[in-house]
Amino acid sequence: MRAPESRRRRATGVRCGGGAGLFGDGALGAGEAEADEGGRFVGWFREAWPYIRGHRGSTFVVVISGEVVAGPHLDGILQDISLLHGLGIKFVLVPGTHVQIDKLLADRGKKANYGGRYRITDSDSLDAAMEAAGRIRLTIEAKLSPGPPMLDLRRHGVNGRWHEISDNVASGNFLGAKRRGVVGGIDYGFTGEVKKIDVSRIKERLDRDSIVVVSNMGYSSSGEVLNCNTYEVATACALAIEADKLICVVDGQIYDEHGRVNRFMSIEEADMLIRTRAKQSETAANYVKVVGEEDISYAHNFPIKEEKEQVWVGRDFISDYTASFRNGVGFNNGNGLSGEQGFAIGGAERLSRSNGYLSELAAAAYVCHGGVQRVHIIDGTVGGSLLLELFTRDGAGTLIARDMYEGTRTAREEDFSGIRKILRPLEESGVLVQRTDEELLEALKSFIVVERDGSIIACAALFPFFEDKSGEVAAIAVSEECRGQGQGDKLLDYVEKKALSLGLEKIFLLTTRTADWFVRRGFKECSVESIPVKRRKRINLSRGSKYYIKRLQPAEIGHMAANNFALK
Repeated sequence: MRAPESRRRRATGVRCGGGAGLFGDGALGAGEAEADEGGRFVGWFREAWPYIRGHRGSTFVVVISGEVVAGPHLDGILQDISLLHGLGIKFVLVPGTHVQIDKLLADRGKKANYGGRYRITDSDSLDAAMEAAGRIRLTIEAKLSPGPPMLDLRRHGVNGRWHEISDNVASGNFLGAKRRGVVGGIDYGFTGEVKKIDVSRIKERLDRDSIVVVSNMGYSSSGEVLNCNTYEVATACALAIEADKLICVVDGQIYDEHGRVNRFMSIEEADMLIRTRAKQSETAANYVKVVGEEDISYAHNFPIKEEKEQVWVGRDFISDYTASFRNGVGFNNGNGLSGEQGFAIGGAERLSRSNGYLSELAAAAYVCHGGVQRVHIIDGTVGGSLLLELFTRDGAGTLIARDMYEGTRTAREEDFSGIRKILRPLEESGVLVQRTDEELLEALKSFIVVERDGSIIACAALFPFFEDKSGEVAAIAVSEECRGQGQGDKLLDYVEKKALSLGLEKIFLLTTRTADWFVRRGFKECSVESIPVKRRKRINLSRGSKYYIKRLQPAEIGHMAANNFALK
């Protein structure tokens, strides 16, 4: 479905002419360079086609952080949004303003004040907020109004249609709010809480092919202008209009413990990570308070439900809390976070980035609880990150999914070709023992696969020996383009959980060239006598395999998901 990482990186620099410019040393002739460039472009376009069709007609709410709005990368993001809008995607944009507000206050000799996650909006802050919101709205409208460039379109025959491809931008009083009032002894002044989203007017403008810009300046029933929290506005919009995606454009990435971009998190994994940080973060603590105080243990008595063939993260353990937004009332009948309205992100914690992008992750999980199927957190400082996230299988940012984007399950007969494709190169190189098609088909019921977008990207096998309370781990393999992304660890975690559910106490393996990988994951070298007798009789001694064993500890497996991610 998707090209290897190196190929995808090259594809982002493709142009449609002057191929020699891509090959500075002149190693290829002009004709060869143009042919190679053209082939890459055609290949990328064909690979992106399923995503182009799949996204058409979808509605995305995009919240752009204040740091990105105030930085040099906003133009590129808006250009990509214009491109995507031309492909039939509907957009609601919610731009952040806090950086500009703080700067305006500083320029005027005033100080920005925060109470927890909310700004304390006095009259000076309100003036700065209104000015910042107005400037940003006008800037976005100006940047989007021209539409795509007209350069070289005359070659294709300019007519009236070409002059009608500019983007329509709609903004207005879509946001109803009420004063936050006095909370915990703090008077928040003109700070507002989201009360109403004008869904019908927003959808009307989306249906008329407009990009809608929703300001964080809300209007009260008494005619006041109130400064609302940008993320509270964005989450309210995503829930109220039942958006297909919420996209958070920030100025950094979420990394795993190895420093790699974390491409995917299920809502369960995000929930667990947020809970592990609850004592370090007010945002995380508030999330736990509203979603559920109970300590959710995903792996105690972990049930492997073969009949459901579900991903290992254990949906049965997730809280049944449902986030909702009711127009005219607010979030969950006014019983939002800590008895407050909505999901706000802000204050000293976010400004200091002491917890990375944990706030955005909590917002993502929150709207997933409300029914939004996908939330993407992407780095807006990386050129083309929005396009890469939406049009490549593995994306460029972090995807938090409510439903099954990537599933680990028991193999089925139709997975045979995908498993064979992954195993063959490793068998030919001698890393894995060779199996005939008949042997692989016979063993298929013992295989576990990782499926992504309909493709098998990794596999492993577990062969139990119940009389010895042990199991053999075999054929752990990851497709070439997905290596280095932690898929092997996910498979091994799943295998260990499945072994525990079958009552096994240890797992063992035979390997010739991958011992180091298993040793780092708790396996220890052992003698052949540690292998079940039934398996010993079938060992091919000519391979010279080494034997490794690991004793399973149920208590240690329970915290796997929470410790696999680092926020930077």
